[in-house]
Amino acid sequence: MRILLVEDDLKTASFISKGLKEAGFAVDHVTDGERGLQMASVESYDAAIVDIMLPKMDGLTLIETLRQEKINTPGDNFKCQTGSG
Repeated sequence: MRILLVEDDLKTASFISKGLKEAGFAVDHVTDGERGLQMASVESYDAAIVDIMLPKMDGLTLIETLRQEKINTPGDNFKCQTGSG
């Protein structure tokens, strides 16, 4: 299973990525919404974990744009997270 992780906080991204990889997932990590959109446009993902507060394009706009452009993960599996818990 391949997952796109869009998270600008490198410590958080490292923690999430490490756990997913240990569980057997392939993880591609990018640090801003525009790069997340680019990656999702050219690669196929089973799920995406997207931070809400991102540079260049916020996470909700990223997901909305992906849906408008019909770029979906199977079952539209998007997970948003905030740094505020």
